[in-house]
Amino acid sequence: MTNTPEAQRPPLPRLTELSATAGCAAKIGQADLHRALSHLPQHADPRLVVGHATSDDAAVYQLSDDIALVETVDIFTPIVDNPYDYGRIAAANALSDVYAMGARPISALSFIAWPMAERGPEELGEILRGAADVCKLAEIVIAGGHSIVDKEPKFGLFVTGLSHPKAIVTNAGGRPGDVLVLTKPIGTGVLTTAVKRGAMAPEDLRQAIESMASLNRAACAAMLAVGVQACTDVTGFGLLGHLGNVLRASSIARGQAIGARLHIDEIPWLDHAVDMAADNICPGGSRRNLEYAAPNVSFSASIPTHMQLLMADAQTSGGLLIAVAPKKLDALLMELSQRDVAVRAVIGELLAVDDPGAIAVV
Repeated sequence: MTNTPEAQRPPLPRLTELSATAGCAAKIGQADLHRALSHLPQHADPRLVVGHATSDDAAVYQLSDDIALVETVDIFTPIVDNPYDYGRIAAANALSDVYAMGARPISALSFIAWPMAERGPEELGEILRGAADVCKLAEIVIAGGHSIVDKEPKFGLFVTGLSHPKAIVTNAGGRPGDVLVLTKPIGTGVLTTAVKRGAMAPEDLRQAIESMASLNRAACAAMLAVGVQACTDVTGFGLLGHLGNVLRASSIARGQAIGARLHIDEIPWLDHAVDMAADNICPGGSRRNLEYAAPNVSFSASIPTHMQLLMADAQTSGGLLIAVAPKKLDALLMELSQRDVAVRAVIGELLAVDDPGAIAVV
């Protein structure tokens, strides 16, 4: 028996070919997730400032009068084929949850599931290098982690952050009249699916990759400098899904029905996203998102189906969606600009409505 020469060995499958779904599109749908979480026991711990009840981005636990611990975990399957970029995106995505709460990350732990026998350690090392480089930009280190062997790759971070308890920005502070500002363009789910299906050249994904790998650190600093009402980051549940969480949590917190109006012409799209969606290229997670959101969303008759899907497109490492009081809007936009946040889109406003969570897209 002779070994197969290296040149004759078949090429390894692309990373994205090893998983059925990619990135945050792999999330469990909101309807199924809510049913599952209903089985969690309710604990009346007064130090748990933010738990799972409001579907916020991270848990917040108060350690003292001056210190709150912010904790999150985010793990997903490969969204791109380059392992270094995969690590960068996964790290930025996990850190985003801490920034969305207005907190400062202080440390991270990694989790990796990897087909070691088939792929070897080199690509895994590149994933970790990419994640470490992004964590360096966030001024933290990956302090440790856990690894398992699995045929389907998965990678992500457990991130710990700190904040003053009174400085936490939750998704439950929205008020009618607040203006909605988005800090990254939409379309990563559609575009990564297009590359995976061979409908778009990998080099056309570069804008989306750099968007996903960029930190929301500067946007977080801008909103803290101004003082805003509410915030979330736009990831696997899409723009409609994460806005819906803000509206429901804010309605409960204020004891009144709060909805929103979105202006589709003001939504920032990644290059090629609209064209790919028009060609019916869309991840299954985006379709689930739209199905879940549909009972609470009304679209103007002029908005075609593919644009409706883009509004629910499952994002990975998306931007911050910030609700700011109208009198502070100009200050927020100036702070974002001064911190070189390229996207500063004013996309809608919160409204007093009859049904909590109602969204009108016009």
